[in-house]
Amino acid sequence: MGTVYLVGAGPGDPGLLTLRAAELIRDADVIVHDALVSAGVLERRRSDAEMVYVGKRAAEHTLSQDEINTLLIELAGRYRSVVRLKGGDPFVFGRGGEEAEALVSAGVPFEVVPGVTAGVAAPAYAGIPVTQRGLVSSVAMITGHEDPTKDESDLDWAHLARGVGTLVFYMGVGRMRGNFRRLVEGGRPADTAAAAVEWGTYPRQRVVVGTLESLPDLVEREGLGAPAIVVVGEVVRLREKLAWFESRPLFGKRIVVTRARAQASDFAASLGALGAEVLQFPTIRIQPMEDPEPLRRAAREINTFDWVLFTSVNGVSRFWDSLRDVGRDTRALAGVSVCAIGPATGAALEMEGVRPDLIPSRFVAEAVIEALEAEGELSGSRILIPRAEVARPVLPNELRARGAEVVEVAAYRTVPDGAEADSLREMLRSGSVDLVTFTASSTVDNFVDLIGAEIGSARVASIGPITSATARERGLRVDMEAREYTIPGLIRAIRENYAERGQ
Repeated sequence: MGTVYLVGAGPGDPGLLTLRAAELIRDADVIVHDALVSAGVLERRRSDAEMVYVGKRAAEHTLSQDEINTLLIELAGRYRSVVRLKGGDPFVFGRGGEEAEALVSAGVPFEVVPGVTAGVAAPAYAGIPVTQRGLVSSVAMITGHEDPTKDESDLDWAHLARGVGTLVFYMGVGRMRGNFRRLVEGGRPADTAAAAVEWGTYPRQRVVVGTLESLPDLVEREGLGAPAIVVVGEVVRLREKLAWFESRPLFGKRIVVTRARAQASDFAASLGALGAEVLQFPTIRIQPMEDPEPLRRAAREINTFDWVLFTSVNGVSRFWDSLRDVGRDTRALAGVSVCAIGPATGAALEMEGVRPDLIPSRFVAEAVIEALEAEGELSGSRILIPRAEVARPVLPNELRARGAEVVEVAAYRTVPDGAEADSLREMLRSGSVDLVTFTASSTVDNFVDLIGAEIGSARVASIGPITSATARERGLRVDMEAREYTIPGLIRAIRENYAERGQ
């Protein structure tokens, strides 16, 4: 018998996931999740974990609650670790208590992992504290959508109107007008400040502020809908001073990251921290070569080379895998000079215990040749380049032209990854994507092969001139290009471009 973990996934921002929740998600054999669990949270799972979607939103239930309870019990009989992943906190309007009762009745072991609840997080991201010394010292969390089968409300509206400072309604947009009417009838002034926060903590967050009298009409006019948190109380007026989330430089921008998923996390996290909504569309997957022997041979013979040039983090990773495969380690590179193309590649080498002898100031063939020549005569030197199976020949050809013996070894290959191509194509067609980023020529080629060159109003950001040239050859207009051909350089170019445009 396995264990079922009732886990709070938080309100949406993956950065608000608890350490315990992240640990259980990484270890889970199967994850049973709701509609309001963000993609950024689900990406933390193991690649082989089974995913079961039980989408629960107002009037849109894939399974009934009884069916979900039965499913959890059945899964516990088949899997060691079952994570029931629920938006927010499982015991705050999450029906986690009902699921726990069903597990107890069936004799299934379970644990509860609290999560950051949307009723606190969404107002906080809107610049609204739910309590404030000297202003309000009580807060109530209320379902804005009681069971429609009940004959009468369980809520004491008169007490809520007069006896509680801040009211936080979950799922409160649909019945806002009626709920507000009850508050006013119970004695709450009609000019009490109120706010609706749609998609709280997400980059698409929208906030509308009004009063008990005006907010329902304002929300209707702006088209706000679920998921939304509604806050009532004088703390709402603090938003004018405390709003912070929307001021981030890329807030509300929907940016596509085409880098391979295994390498995209830091890039995506950096864009997300600046306020962007990141759509990961990895156009390529990194795979080992079907025949590992050429790279292993190079690893065995590493002492016969004067230089080894690493052009990417992938090349470093695959070379050290081969080094270990042949029973050697970092000490085998003693006496061999090491060149890293780019600081990320250099950092990957340092993780393996090697401090690069050379990192050229620019990451194009001409600058690499110039830097190598400054280190000594290239004629007669033997140079190893572990790189992608398909790579530009400019650098090795230039080295050979200077008399070097160059051994190119395919360390890995990139293959197209077309998952979710149809949905992204539709988003581009509808104009709901602001920017597409490219970090290598291969990402450009695979993107155009999968999606085409028609990207609507979306703009293009490139990591450097080689990638930009490929983009233009494939029919894309390049709107911004990094001056430093690195991920931080690309992020800097994106920030500066939007700042210059006043966006």
